[in-house]
Amino acid sequence: MEHLYLDAASAEPVGTDVINAMMPFLTEAYANPMSVHGAGKTAARALEAARGSIAADLGARPDDVILTSGGTEADNLAIKGIAMARMRLLREAYGEQVRPRVIVSSIEHPAVLESARWMERWFGCEVVEIPVDHQAHIDVDALREELAQGILADGSDGAAGMSAKPRNSALLVSAMLANNEVGTVEPVDEIARIAHEYGVPLHVDAVQAVGLIPIRMREWDVDALSLSGHKFGAPKGLGALLLRSRVPVEPLMSGGGQERSLRSGTQNVAGAVALAVALRDADVKMRDAWRRLAASRDRLIDAVLRVEPRAQLTGDPQRRLPGHASFVFPGLSGEALLVDLDARGIACSSGSACAVGRHEAPGTLLAMGYEPAVAKSAIRMTFREPLAPEQINWVASVVEESCATLRGASEVSDPSINIQVQRAAA
Repeated sequence: MEHLYLDAASAEPVGTDVINAMMPFLTEAYANPMSVHGAGKTAARALEAARGSIAADLGARPDDVILTSGGTEADNLAIKGIAMARMRLLREAYGEQVRPRVIVSSIEHPAVLESARWMERWFGCEVVEIPVDHQAHIDVDALREELAQGILADGSDGAAGMSAKPRNSALLVSAMLANNEVGTVEPVDEIARIAHEYGVPLHVDAVQAVGLIPIRMREWDVDALSLSGHKFGAPKGLGALLLRSRVPVEPLMSGGGQERSLRSGTQNVAGAVALAVALRDADVKMRDAWRRLAASRDRLIDAVLRVEPRAQLTGDPQRRLPGHASFVFPGLSGEALLVDLDARGIACSSGSACAVGRHEAPGTLLAMGYEPAVAKSAIRMTFREPLAPEQINWVASVVEESCATLRGASEVSDPSINIQVQRAAA
Protein backbone atom coordinates (compact mmCIF):
# COMPACT_ATOMS: atom_id res chain seq x y z
CA MET A 1 0.00 0.00 0.00
CA GLU A 2 1.19 3.49 -0.84
CA HIS A 3 -1.32 5.81 0.77
CA LEU A 4 -4.28 5.69 3.15
CA TYR A 5 -6.41 8.70 4.14
CA LEU A 6 -7.41 8.46 7.80
CA ASP A 7 -8.51 12.06 8.37
CA ALA A 8 -12.18 11.92 7.42
CA ALA A 9 -13.07 13.89 10.57
CA SER A 10 -11.35 16.89 8.96
CA ALA A 11 -12.92 16.67 5.50
CA GLU A 12 -14.50 14.20 3.10
CA PRO A 13 -14.36 14.24 -0.72
CA VAL A 14 -17.37 15.53 -2.64
CA GLY A 15 -19.20 12.68 -4.37
CA THR A 16 -20.25 12.58 -8.00
CA ASP A 17 -23.95 12.57 -7.08
CA VAL A 18 -23.49 15.77 -5.12
CA ILE A 19 -21.63 17.52 -7.95
CA ASN A 20 -24.22 16.44 -10.51
CA ALA A 21 -27.05 17.66 -8.31
CA MET A 22 -25.40 21.07 -7.91
CA MET A 23 -24.59 21.73 -11.55
CA PRO A 24 -28.03 22.76 -12.88
CA PHE A 25 -28.27 25.45 -10.21
CA LEU A 26 -24.90 26.84 -11.22
CA THR A 27 -25.46 26.86 -14.98
CA GLU A 28 -29.19 26.78 -15.81
CA ALA A 29 -31.50 27.37 -12.83
CA TYR A 30 -29.21 30.07 -11.46
CA ALA A 31 -31.81 32.72 -10.62
CA ASN A 32 -32.07 34.42 -7.25
CA PRO A 33 -34.59 32.45 -5.15
CA MET A 34 -36.01 35.72 -3.78
CA SER A 35 -37.01 36.91 -7.28
CA VAL A 36 -40.71 36.77 -8.13
CA HIS A 37 -40.35 35.69 -11.76
CA GLY A 38 -40.59 32.10 -12.93
CA ALA A 39 -36.87 31.39 -12.85
CA GLY A 40 -36.67 32.73 -9.32
CA LYS A 41 -39.59 30.55 -8.24
CA THR A 42 -37.84 27.51 -9.70
CA ALA A 43 -34.76 28.28 -7.62
CA ALA A 44 -36.94 28.88 -4.55
CA ARG A 45 -38.66 25.50 -4.96
CA ALA A 46 -35.27 23.77 -5.13
CA LEU A 47 -34.13 25.66 -2.04
CA GLU A 48 -37.19 24.64 -0.04
CA ALA A 49 -36.96 21.04 -1.23
CA ALA A 50 -33.36 20.93 0.01
CA ARG A 51 -34.42 22.48 3.31
CA GLY A 52 -37.14 19.85 3.73
CA SER A 53 -34.74 17.01 2.94
CA ILE A 54 -32.17 18.25 5.47
CA ALA A 55 -34.85 18.55 8.13
CA ALA A 56 -36.21 15.07 7.47
CA ASP A 57 -32.77 13.48 7.79
CA LEU A 58 -32.10 15.22 11.11
CA GLY A 59 -35.44 14.77 12.83
CA ALA A 60 -36.39 18.41 12.47
CA ARG A 61 -38.93 20.55 10.59
CA PRO A 62 -38.18 22.51 7.41
CA ASP A 63 -38.67 25.86 9.15
CA ASP A 64 -36.01 24.88 11.71
CA VAL A 65 -33.28 24.94 9.03
CA ILE A 66 -31.16 28.11 8.79
CA LEU A 67 -28.56 27.73 6.03
CA THR A 68 -25.05 28.98 6.91
CA SER A 69 -21.51 28.87 5.57
CA GLY A 70 -20.59 25.97 7.86
CA GLY A 71 -20.37 24.76 11.43
CA THR A 72 -18.38 27.72 12.72
CA GLU A 73 -20.97 30.24 11.58
CA ALA A 74 -23.77 28.03 12.89
CA ASP A 75 -22.09 27.80 16.31
CA ASN A 76 -21.50 31.55 16.41
CA LEU A 77 -25.11 32.32 15.50
CA ALA A 78 -26.39 29.90 18.14
CA ILE A 79 -24.14 30.99 21.01
CA LYS A 80 -24.03 34.72 20.39
CA GLY A 81 -27.53 35.05 18.93
CA ILE A 82 -29.35 33.14 21.67
CA ALA A 83 -27.22 34.63 24.44
CA MET A 84 -27.80 38.22 23.30
CA ALA A 85 -31.54 37.73 22.89
CA ARG A 86 -31.98 36.13 26.31
CA MET A 87 -29.63 38.63 27.93
CA ARG A 88 -31.92 41.42 26.75
CA LEU A 89 -34.89 39.64 28.37
CA LEU A 90 -32.87 39.10 31.54
CA ARG A 91 -31.86 42.75 31.84
CA GLU A 92 -35.35 44.01 31.02
CA ALA A 93 -36.64 41.93 33.94
CA TYR A 94 -33.84 42.30 36.49
CA GLY A 95 -31.64 45.18 35.35
CA GLU A 96 -27.91 44.85 35.98
CA GLN A 97 -28.28 43.06 39.30
CA VAL A 98 -28.10 39.58 37.71
CA ARG A 99 -24.91 38.58 35.92
CA PRO A 100 -25.77 36.47 32.85
CA ARG A 101 -23.95 33.17 32.34
CA VAL A 102 -23.12 31.02 29.33
CA ILE A 103 -22.65 27.34 30.21
CA VAL A 104 -20.51 25.14 27.97
CA SER A 105 -18.67 21.87 28.44
CA SER A 106 -14.89 22.01 28.88
CA ILE A 107 -14.30 20.03 25.65
CA GLU A 108 -16.19 22.18 23.16
CA HIS A 109 -14.85 23.12 19.74
CA PRO A 110 -13.17 26.55 19.53
CA ALA A 111 -16.16 27.86 17.56
CA VAL A 112 -18.26 27.36 20.70
CA LEU A 113 -15.67 28.22 23.35
CA GLU A 114 -14.50 31.39 21.62
CA SER A 115 -18.08 32.52 21.00
CA ALA A 116 -18.80 32.13 24.72
CA ARG A 117 -15.65 34.07 25.59
CA TRP A 118 -16.71 36.78 23.13
CA MET A 119 -19.90 37.18 25.18
CA GLU A 120 -17.74 37.47 28.28
CA ARG A 121 -15.42 40.02 26.70
CA TRP A 122 -18.06 42.32 25.22
CA PHE A 123 -21.09 41.83 27.47
CA GLY A 124 -19.63 40.77 30.81
CA CYS A 125 -21.19 37.30 30.80
CA GLU A 126 -19.69 34.67 33.05
CA VAL A 127 -18.52 31.61 31.11
CA VAL A 128 -18.97 28.38 33.07
CA GLU A 129 -17.18 25.26 31.81
CA ILE A 130 -18.70 21.96 32.91
CA PRO A 131 -16.01 19.33 33.60
CA VAL A 132 -15.71 15.91 31.95
CA ASP A 133 -14.34 12.58 33.14
CA HIS A 134 -11.31 10.70 31.80
CA GLN A 135 -13.36 9.38 28.86
CA ALA A 136 -14.72 12.86 27.98
CA HIS A 137 -18.23 12.29 29.37
CA ILE A 138 -19.85 15.55 30.45
CA ASP A 139 -20.56 15.63 34.18
CA VAL A 140 -24.36 16.00 34.14
CA ASP A 141 -24.50 16.31 37.94
CA ALA A 142 -22.16 19.31 37.77
CA LEU A 143 -24.38 20.78 35.04
CA ARG A 144 -27.45 20.38 37.22
CA GLU A 145 -25.68 22.04 40.15
CA GLU A 146 -24.64 25.02 38.01
CA LEU A 147 -28.15 25.48 36.68
CA ALA A 148 -29.61 25.22 40.18
CA GLN A 149 -27.34 28.05 41.33
CA GLY A 150 -28.80 30.34 38.67
CA ILE A 151 -32.48 30.02 39.61
CA LEU A 152 -34.35 33.34 39.70
CA ALA A 153 -37.43 33.09 41.89
CA ASP A 154 -40.05 34.83 39.79
CA GLY A 155 -39.29 33.81 36.22
CA SER A 156 -41.43 31.85 33.74
CA ASP A 157 -41.52 28.06 33.53
CA GLY A 158 -40.10 25.48 31.16
CA ALA A 159 -38.99 25.46 27.54
CA ALA A 160 -42.18 27.19 26.41
CA GLY A 161 -41.22 30.21 28.48
CA MET A 162 -37.84 30.83 26.84
CA SER A 163 -39.12 33.99 25.16
CA ALA A 164 -40.73 35.25 28.36
CA LYS A 165 -39.24 36.50 31.62
CA PRO A 166 -36.21 34.27 32.33
CA ARG A 167 -36.15 32.21 35.50
CA ASN A 168 -32.43 31.43 35.34
CA SER A 169 -29.31 33.55 34.97
CA ALA A 170 -27.95 31.02 32.47
CA LEU A 171 -28.57 32.26 28.93
CA LEU A 172 -28.00 28.88 27.31
CA VAL A 173 -26.18 25.57 27.62
CA SER A 174 -23.99 24.33 24.76
CA ALA A 175 -22.75 20.73 24.55
CA MET A 176 -21.34 18.80 21.61
CA LEU A 177 -22.98 15.57 20.50
CA ALA A 178 -19.72 13.80 19.69
CA ASN A 179 -16.22 15.00 20.48
CA ASN A 180 -14.08 15.75 17.45
CA GLU A 181 -10.81 14.71 19.10
CA VAL A 182 -11.66 11.50 20.97
CA GLY A 183 -15.01 10.47 19.46
CA THR A 184 -17.00 10.14 22.71
CA VAL A 185 -20.77 10.50 22.19
CA GLU A 186 -22.62 12.57 24.80
CA PRO A 187 -26.18 12.00 26.18
CA VAL A 188 -27.69 15.16 24.72
CA ASP A 189 -31.25 14.01 25.38
CA GLU A 190 -30.47 13.86 29.11
CA ILE A 191 -28.65 17.19 28.95
CA ALA A 192 -31.71 18.72 27.24
CA ARG A 193 -33.99 17.46 30.01
CA ILE A 194 -31.76 18.98 32.68
CA ALA A 195 -31.43 22.32 30.87
CA HIS A 196 -35.18 22.60 30.29
CA GLU A 197 -35.92 21.66 33.89
CA TYR A 198 -34.31 25.00 34.75
CA GLY A 199 -35.82 26.92 31.82
CA VAL A 200 -32.58 27.16 29.78
CA PRO A 201 -32.25 26.36 26.03
CA LEU A 202 -29.73 23.81 24.77
CA HIS A 203 -27.49 24.20 21.73
CA VAL A 204 -25.80 21.05 20.41
CA ASP A 205 -22.72 21.12 18.19
CA ALA A 206 -23.34 18.03 16.04
CA VAL A 207 -20.72 18.86 13.41
CA GLN A 208 -18.66 15.72 14.02
CA ALA A 209 -21.66 13.41 14.39
CA VAL A 210 -23.94 14.22 11.45
CA GLY A 211 -23.75 11.46 8.85
CA LEU A 212 -22.19 9.00 11.29
CA ILE A 213 -24.92 8.45 13.88
CA PRO A 214 -28.69 9.05 13.73
CA ILE A 215 -29.73 12.61 14.60
CA ARG A 216 -33.19 13.22 16.09
CA MET A 217 -33.28 16.90 17.00
CA ARG A 218 -36.91 17.26 18.06
CA GLU A 219 -37.13 13.80 19.61
CA TRP A 220 -34.20 14.78 21.85
CA ASP A 221 -35.94 18.14 22.52
CA VAL A 222 -32.83 20.05 21.45
CA ASP A 223 -33.36 23.78 20.78
CA ALA A 224 -30.51 24.44 18.33
CA LEU A 225 -28.14 22.13 16.45
CA SER A 226 -25.14 22.92 14.23
CA LEU A 227 -23.77 20.95 11.27
CA SER A 228 -21.09 21.36 8.62
CA GLY A 229 -21.29 19.88 5.12
CA HIS A 230 -17.65 19.09 4.44
CA LYS A 231 -17.72 16.48 7.22
CA PHE A 232 -20.10 14.30 5.20
CA GLY A 233 -19.29 14.89 1.54
CA ALA A 234 -20.61 18.36 0.67
CA PRO A 235 -18.30 21.14 -0.53
CA LYS A 236 -16.57 23.25 2.10
CA GLY A 237 -18.35 26.44 3.10
CA LEU A 238 -21.79 24.87 3.58
CA GLY A 239 -23.64 24.18 6.79
CA ALA A 240 -26.78 24.85 8.78
CA LEU A 241 -28.15 25.75 12.17
CA LEU A 242 -31.36 23.96 13.10
CA LEU A 243 -33.20 26.37 15.36
CA ARG A 244 -36.64 26.01 16.93
CA SER A 245 -38.87 29.05 16.80
CA ARG A 246 -39.54 28.94 20.56
CA VAL A 247 -35.99 30.17 21.22
CA PRO A 248 -35.30 33.93 20.95
CA VAL A 249 -32.24 34.80 18.89
CA GLU A 250 -30.56 37.95 17.60
CA PRO A 251 -29.14 37.91 14.05
CA LEU A 252 -25.42 38.50 13.64
CA MET A 253 -25.82 39.97 10.15
CA SER A 254 -28.27 42.58 8.92
CA GLY A 255 -29.69 42.65 5.42
CA GLY A 256 -32.56 41.49 3.30
CA GLY A 257 -34.20 39.19 5.80
CA GLN A 258 -33.45 35.80 4.30
CA GLU A 259 -33.42 32.68 6.49
CA ARG A 260 -36.02 33.96 8.96
CA SER A 261 -34.06 37.26 9.08
CA LEU A 262 -31.33 35.39 10.97
CA ARG A 263 -28.87 34.95 8.11
CA SER A 264 -29.44 37.66 5.54
CA GLY A 265 -27.86 37.35 2.13
CA THR A 266 -28.79 35.71 -1.16
CA GLN A 267 -29.11 31.99 -0.54
CA ASN A 268 -26.73 29.54 -2.19
CA VAL A 269 -29.25 27.29 -3.93
CA ALA A 270 -26.64 24.98 -5.43
CA GLY A 271 -24.97 24.72 -2.01
CA ALA A 272 -28.26 23.91 -0.29
CA VAL A 273 -28.95 21.17 -2.83
CA ALA A 274 -25.43 19.80 -2.35
CA LEU A 275 -25.87 19.79 1.42
CA ALA A 276 -29.16 17.91 1.17
CA VAL A 277 -27.89 15.30 -1.31
CA ALA A 278 -24.67 14.71 0.62
CA LEU A 279 -26.58 14.31 3.87
CA ARG A 280 -29.05 11.87 2.32
CA ASP A 281 -26.18 9.82 0.82
CA ALA A 282 -24.36 9.81 4.17
CA ASP A 283 -27.48 8.66 6.01
CA VAL A 284 -28.08 5.81 3.56
CA LYS A 285 -24.45 4.75 3.86
CA MET A 286 -24.64 4.98 7.66
CA ARG A 287 -27.63 2.66 7.87
CA ASP A 288 -25.93 0.16 5.59
CA ALA A 289 -22.42 0.21 7.02
CA TRP A 290 -22.58 1.43 10.64
CA ARG A 291 -21.93 -1.97 12.24
CA ARG A 292 -19.12 -2.81 9.83
CA LEU A 293 -17.57 0.61 10.36
CA ALA A 294 -17.67 0.23 14.15
CA ALA A 295 -16.22 -3.29 13.92
CA SER A 296 -13.44 -2.00 11.67
CA ARG A 297 -12.72 0.77 14.19
CA ASP A 298 -12.44 -1.74 17.03
CA ARG A 299 -10.08 -3.98 15.04
CA LEU A 300 -7.87 -0.99 14.23
CA ILE A 301 -7.78 0.03 17.91
CA ASP A 302 -6.84 -3.50 18.98
CA ALA A 303 -4.13 -3.73 16.30
CA VAL A 304 -2.49 -0.42 17.27
CA LEU A 305 -2.55 -1.22 21.00
CA ARG A 306 -1.10 -4.66 20.30
CA VAL A 307 1.95 -3.39 18.38
CA GLU A 308 2.55 -0.37 20.64
CA PRO A 309 1.84 -1.42 24.26
CA ARG A 310 2.63 2.06 25.59
CA ALA A 311 -0.14 3.61 23.51
CA GLN A 312 -3.47 4.39 25.19
CA LEU A 313 -6.92 4.69 23.66
CA THR A 314 -8.55 8.06 24.37
CA GLY A 315 -12.30 8.48 24.79
CA ASP A 316 -15.00 5.94 25.56
CA PRO A 317 -14.14 2.47 24.17
CA GLN A 318 -17.79 1.72 23.29
CA ARG A 319 -19.85 4.91 23.25
CA ARG A 320 -17.85 6.57 20.50
CA LEU A 321 -18.25 7.43 16.85
CA PRO A 322 -17.81 4.59 14.37
CA GLY A 323 -14.72 5.09 12.24
CA HIS A 324 -12.98 7.09 14.98
CA ALA A 325 -9.84 5.75 16.68
CA SER A 326 -7.77 8.09 18.87
CA PHE A 327 -4.67 7.46 20.96
CA VAL A 328 -1.90 9.02 22.98
CA PHE A 329 1.66 7.73 22.66
CA PRO A 330 3.43 8.72 25.91
CA GLY A 331 7.06 9.64 25.39
CA LEU A 332 6.54 10.69 21.76
CA SER A 333 5.62 13.92 20.05
CA GLY A 334 2.26 13.70 18.30
CA GLU A 335 3.46 16.20 15.72
CA ALA A 336 6.57 14.16 14.95
CA LEU A 337 4.53 10.97 14.77
CA LEU A 338 2.02 12.63 12.46
CA VAL A 339 4.77 13.77 10.08
CA ASP A 340 6.48 10.38 10.12
CA LEU A 341 3.23 8.50 9.45
CA ASP A 342 2.48 10.84 6.57
CA ALA A 343 5.91 10.17 5.09
CA ARG A 344 5.13 6.46 5.30
CA GLY A 345 1.77 6.91 3.52
CA ILE A 346 -0.77 7.36 6.29
CA ALA A 347 -2.60 10.70 6.49
CA CYS A 348 -4.12 11.22 9.92
CA SER A 349 -4.41 14.03 12.45
CA SER A 350 -3.13 15.07 15.85
CA GLY A 351 -6.55 16.40 16.84
CA SER A 352 -8.89 19.11 15.63
CA ALA A 353 -8.01 20.37 12.16
CA CYS A 354 -8.97 23.85 13.39
CA ALA A 355 -6.03 23.78 15.82
CA VAL A 356 -3.33 22.63 13.42
CA GLY A 357 -0.11 24.62 13.67
CA ARG A 358 -0.60 25.79 17.25
CA HIS A 359 1.66 23.12 18.77
CA GLU A 360 -0.38 23.23 21.97
CA ALA A 361 -1.62 20.37 24.08
CA PRO A 362 -5.19 19.55 22.96
CA GLY A 363 -7.66 21.21 25.31
CA THR A 364 -9.96 18.19 25.24
CA LEU A 365 -7.27 15.89 26.59
CA LEU A 366 -6.22 18.40 29.25
CA ALA A 367 -9.85 18.63 30.36
CA MET A 368 -9.92 14.82 30.51
CA GLY A 369 -7.02 14.89 32.99
CA TYR A 370 -4.04 14.05 30.77
CA GLU A 371 -0.70 15.65 31.53
CA PRO A 372 0.34 18.21 28.89
CA ALA A 373 3.29 16.12 27.65
CA VAL A 374 1.03 13.10 27.17
CA ALA A 375 -1.73 15.19 25.58
CA LYS A 376 0.77 16.44 23.00
CA SER A 377 1.32 12.86 21.85
CA ALA A 378 -2.27 12.51 20.58
CA ILE A 379 -3.09 10.99 17.20
CA ARG A 380 -6.55 10.62 15.63
CA MET A 381 -7.41 8.17 12.82
CA THR A 382 -10.84 8.64 11.25
CA PHE A 383 -12.54 7.03 8.27
CA ARG A 384 -16.04 6.68 6.77
CA GLU A 385 -15.56 3.41 4.89
CA PRO A 386 -14.79 0.14 6.73
CA LEU A 387 -11.10 -0.77 6.51
CA ALA A 388 -10.08 -4.10 5.00
CA PRO A 389 -8.10 -6.49 7.25
CA GLU A 390 -4.97 -5.96 5.15
CA GLN A 391 -5.30 -2.17 5.56
CA ILE A 392 -5.57 -2.52 9.34
CA ASN A 393 -2.53 -4.79 9.44
CA TRP A 394 -0.58 -2.33 7.32
CA VAL A 395 -1.52 0.63 9.55
CA ALA A 396 -0.45 -1.33 12.64
CA SER A 397 2.90 -2.25 11.11
CA VAL A 398 3.55 1.34 10.02
CA VAL A 399 2.65 2.65 13.50
CA GLU A 400 5.00 0.08 15.05
CA GLU A 401 7.87 1.09 12.74
CA SER A 402 7.24 4.80 13.21
CA CYS A 403 7.09 4.58 17.02
CA ALA A 404 10.26 2.48 17.12
CA THR A 405 12.08 4.97 14.88
CA LEU A 406 10.99 8.00 16.89
CA ARG A 407 11.72 6.38 20.24
CA GLY A 408 15.16 5.40 19.02
CA ALA A 409 15.87 8.92 17.83
CA SER A 410 14.61 10.29 21.17
CA GLU A 411 16.89 8.01 23.16
CA VAL A 412 19.96 8.91 21.10
CA SER A 413 19.22 12.61 21.56
CA ASP A 414 18.85 12.23 25.34
CA PRO A 415 22.06 13.75 26.88
CA SER A 416 22.03 11.34 29.82
CA ILE A 417 22.02 8.38 27.44
CA ASN A 418 24.85 9.91 25.39
CA ILE A 419 26.94 10.29 28.55
CA GLN A 420 26.28 6.67 29.47
CA VAL A 421 27.28 5.55 25.98
CA GLN A 422 30.50 7.58 26.16
CA ARG A 423 31.39 6.15 29.57
CA ALA A 424 30.76 2.62 28.33
CA ALA A 425 33.01 3.20 25.33
CA ALA A 426 35.79 4.59 27.55
